Amino acid sequence: MLESEFKQGDAVRVLRPIRNDGTYPGKPRGELLIHRGSIGVIQDIGSFLQDQVIYAVLFIDENRLVGCREQEVQAADAPWIPNRFDNHDRVRAARTLAVSGEIRAKAGEVGEVMRVLNASEPVQYEVIFGDRILQVPETALNEM
Repeated sequence: MLESEFKQGDAVRVLRPIRNDGTYPGKPRGELLIHRGSIGVIQDIGSFLQDQVIYAVLFIDENRLVGCREQEVQAADAPWIPNRFDNHDRVRAARTLAVSGEIRAKAGEVGEVMRVLNASEPVQYEVIFGDRILQVPETALNEM
């Protein structure tokens, strides 16, 4: 068995949104199962392809038992910076966004979050506007 960072009964926080990859019964593929930042308790530990640790995590608020790879979780009490948006969320530019004076996205333009970069505050996102990917602070984005 692989060495695991956590043990049964440990509380963990999920680092990214968990969507149905087709293995969660009764839900369509791609449906959001667990929001990024949710806390659950490890119920069981296994492996996938003999080289990845998989935790069966019970998310009590959602009443769901979901498989999470080790790199998808952190200790529940570890530092955490909450964020408003997740991968694939559609957002609007709150103001005109420019790089070196060149407008890259106009205020109100719709984009899609490609990646959350929450290593520091304010949270930053990689957002695609048309064919341009920009790194944008959370304060420069609005909900759809």
